[in-house]
Amino acid sequence: MNFTSILSIAGWAALGLLVLYVFYVVSMRAQGRSIRISVAVVVLLLVAGIGLIALAAGLVFVPAEERAVVVSLVQQGGLRPEPLQPGLHWIIPFAETVVPYSIANQTYTMSAVATEGQVLGDDSIEARTSDGQQVRIDASVVFRADPEDVINLHIKWQGRYLDGVVRPAARGIIRDIISQYGVEEVYSSQRDEVRLQIQDRMGEVFSTQGLELVGFILRNVAFTEEYARSIEQKQIAEQDALRAEFLVQQQKQESERVRVEAQGERDAEITRAEGDARATVLRAEAEAEALRLISAAIAANPDLLTYRYIERLSPTIRTALLPSEAPFILDINSLLPSSAATPAPQPSPTPEATPTP
Repeated sequence: MNFTSILSIAGWAALGLLVLYVFYVVSMRAQGRSIRISVAVVVLLLVAGIGLIALAAGLVFVPAEERAVVVSLVQQGGLRPEPLQPGLHWIIPFAETVVPYSIANQTYTMSAVATEGQVLGDDSIEARTSDGQQVRIDASVVFRADPEDVINLHIKWQGRYLDGVVRPAARGIIRDIISQYGVEEVYSSQRDEVRLQIQDRMGEVFSTQGLELVGFILRNVAFTEEYARSIEQKQIAEQDALRAEFLVQQQKQESERVRVEAQGERDAEITRAEGDARATVLRAEAEAEALRLISAAIAANPDLLTYRYIERLSPTIRTALLPSEAPFILDINSLLPSSAATPAPQPSPTPEATPTP
C-alpha cells in the first residue's frame, strides 16, 4: 500500500464518519431528543474527507521500473505530451489520471511444450523452408516498453501490445526469414545468421510501435518425422563413410610404413654392397701398389729374390744345390742370419806325444 492509497482511505473514512454523525443526530431527534447538529464537526469531516481524497487523487508516485502516461481533460489531445518519470508528481485531481507502463524486460515464449509459453498447448511456429521442408520453431522474444516512447505505445495499443504487436509480428517475421533458407541451413550452418536476421527485422518493427527489442532466442528447430528419419539415415551413412575412409587411410599408412621399411632395407643392402665393393677396390689397389713396389725393389736389386728364397728355407738346411751352370758353391751359413748359423765342428785336438825321457 502506497502513500496516496493511505490518503484516499483516510479521506473516505472522514466522509464515512460524517455520514455516521448525521445519521446519529437524525436518529436521536426521531427519539424525541433535542440534539443540535454541530456545524463545525460536519464542516471539519467534510473538508477533511474531500481534501484527503483530492490530495490522494492529485499525488502520483511513479516507481523506477515504470513510466506513466497522463490522461488529461484539460490537455489538447487528451494526453500530456511527456510521460511521468520515476518519483512523486502532482496532477489535477479528478481531471487527470495516470496509466502506468512497465519498462522492465518481458519475455514472450512460443513453444511446443504446453507449459512453457503464454498460450497453453502447442504454440510453436510452423514455417516452410526454401527447399519445401516444413519445420516447427520454438522461440522467445525479450522486449520492453520504450521509456521514451510510451505515449506512442499508449495511443496505438494501450494494454494490448502483447497480442497486437509482439505475437503476430514475431510469428510473421520468423516465417518470412525461414522461407529464405534451406532446411539444413536453418538447423545447422546458418542458424545463427537466421536468428540475427529475425532479430534485426523484429527490432525495426517494434521500434515503430513504442517497444524496444532486447533479444530474440531461437530455442528449437523441429522437423517432420519423415525428414528426421532421413537426417538420421544420412548421419549414419556419413559415419559409415568416415569409418571406411579411416580404414582406407589406415591401410595407406600401413602400406607406406612397409614401403619405407623395404626402402630402408634396400638402401642398407646397397650401402653394404657399395662398402664391400669399395673395400675390394681398395684391397686391389693396395695389392697392386705392393706388387709395383716389389717389382721396383727387384729391378733395383736382382739378388733380392735369391735372398728372400734362401730366407724362407728351413733353418736345418745347410747346403743348397745350385744350377749346373753356377760356377761356385755357396756356404749356406754365410747367407743365414748370424743367430741361425751353426758353427762348423772343430777337429778334436791331437794329444801331443810325450817325449820319452
